[in-house]
Amino acid sequence: MSRLLRRLATALGFGALLLLGIALAWTLTRIAAFSNPAQEAALTTEARSAHYRETATALNVDVGAGLRHYDQTVLLQQRQPTDATSTATQEPPPTDAPPSSATPEAISLPKLLLPQAANAGKRMAGTRVPPQAPPLRREHSLVNIALLGSDDELTDDSFIRTDTMIVVSLNLDTGTIAMLSLPRDLFVYLPHGNMGRLNTAFGIGAMNGWDPGGGFGLLRQTLFYNFGLNVHYYARVNFSSFESIIDRLGGVDIAVDCAYKDYYPVNRGEGEPLEYRWRELPVGYYRFDGFDALWYARTRRYTDDFDRGRRHQQLLRAIWRQVRAQGLIATVPQLWRELIDLVDTDIPFDLALRLLPHLIDLELSEIENFTLLKIVHTTRWKTPDGAEVLLPNEEAVARLMQDFYTPPSPYQTALRGPSIGVYNGSGQENWDIVASERLRWSGYNAVALGASVDAGEYPSNVLRDYVGSEKGSPVPGLLEALNMTEDQVERAPAAKRDYDYAVVIGRDYESCTFGVLPINR
Repeated sequence: MSRLLRRLATALGFGALLLLGIALAWTLTRIAAFSNPAQEAALTTEARSAHYRETATALNVDVGAGLRHYDQTVLLQQRQPTDATSTATQEPPPTDAPPSSATPEAISLPKLLLPQAANAGKRMAGTRVPPQAPPLRREHSLVNIALLGSDDELTDDSFIRTDTMIVVSLNLDTGTIAMLSLPRDLFVYLPHGNMGRLNTAFGIGAMNGWDPGGGFGLLRQTLFYNFGLNVHYYARVNFSSFESIIDRLGGVDIAVDCAYKDYYPVNRGEGEPLEYRWRELPVGYYRFDGFDALWYARTRRYTDDFDRGRRHQQLLRAIWRQVRAQGLIATVPQLWRELIDLVDTDIPFDLALRLLPHLIDLELSEIENFTLLKIVHTTRWKTPDGAEVLLPNEEAVARLMQDFYTPPSPYQTALRGPSIGVYNGSGQENWDIVASERLRWSGYNAVALGASVDAGEYPSNVLRDYVGSEKGSPVPGLLEALNMTEDQVERAPAAKRDYDYAVVIGRDYESCTFGVLPINR
């Protein structure tokens, strides 16, 4: 890979491969040695669409049989008061958690040495030092891992920048996972005594020999001080192997709900000079090889780091689908010694073994996705030396962190709720898959069903409400997710129905609400 191509890869930061694709790294070298006819057949668009509908439906049922309505299930919680004055360095066990060999109590999570008190309100680097965030309430047995991607192998200054930071929280009580992407340009207090970008915390700690914990020790205290997050472990990877991992998986399938445009290298021969041309990626359902996956994760020309964090999580979900389909997660015990040679991590082997039962049967519907929203969670600001950064909006960020930290959330409960069938009346291939993935991202129980019932094309989207009840109706949320309006709703209550709601995607489908600019601007 040329230096320029490797720089494309640096922006990706897929530390999350350790948890969500923990068996990938060396198992893939085994599967590359033989041909898989089924995988080759799956390269056709028709076969991939069929495979998607067989394996990615919300409830993993026979789509042809339909889904019947059943009452929404909400898992109730008893909130415990937070002891804000405690100096304990380890999270207290939840009082309602039964003993288990797979609980954090048995694992004995590492202690967090609390950061020294800062001079909150004092001005540093042109802005005030924020007060320390209160510890977040923990009502379940959680294991939190910082998944980091850094560029140290590709830069000349030997300084580690973690341009991708994803905190993964595995809830051992509910069997769910929450993923939170943190933008690299968050300007926060670093407990070494100054304000700085969040993506520099690990590098400063590693360079200065931060005690305790080195690079991760300083990052861990930084996350706790600014967000109240107690992250127990970390996994950090470089990026040169990402393209080959995707290729050895046979590629990944991605539902692209926003159109993108950026420069794209058209000749990749070894030793050849790169030639760049404009490439447009319309809305659609695509099979990406490793290089295209990097391009999709990298582009920021018409968008920003917030949307890029969302796409990283999209790719992780697609990787996880492939990992599960190929049964790779169960091979961790045999691969661990080789894996730790590839990944910089402090995750102990016994913890990996204890987590395996929680990961083997993990469905995509059991993975929550959280990202910060610009304006809502951050404010743009320029440092005295002219650097563009993001200041966290403390109250909004605190609410987001608590939502992330205390599953189950509305994302899981919605997936147990009303069923939504998505039909394609747009005339564009696989747009029902794109729309269903958009709804599932927002936590709805959506299933892609192919062509519309009448096999005709629709000029505009239609949402058909077969329930007819306003109380607790998901209609407003569905309209928001798909960027539709109330006049596109048809209400036709029916006691006998295969789905509670049906969406027919029309030619005007446009659900890109992530701050991505139109590519013709």
